[in-house]
Amino acid sequence: MAILDEIRTKIRNGQFEFSQHATDQSIIRHISVQEVREAIEQSEAIENYPNDKYGPSCLILGLTNSKRPLHIQCSYPSRPLVKVVTLYEPDPSRWIDFKIRRKQNA
Repeated sequence: MAILDEIRTKIRNGQFEFSQHATDQSIIRHISVQEVREAIEQSEAIENYPNDKYGPSCLILGLTNSKRPLHIQCSYPSRPLVKVVTLYEPDPSRWIDFKIRRKQNA
């Protein structure tokens, strides 16, 4: 089973938690837990961070039922609970199709 499929399964089963940072960001950015669930269901992994200092994770692009794009960074599903590290609505000026980082001028 692919990593994203395992993440989806754990999210569906309620086997996830938010980091303090993700909790803070969800409040500031008005992103509900339901929107996270919706976005994960209709998502793709766009970046992998196997050597992240907090443990292997990936960046997922998903769309809510209302078509709101969300980036959700979460741990690999090898942990008992998938940890949502951070989440945000991607800025179109920084992303191509919300999938590829634009090169920023130095």
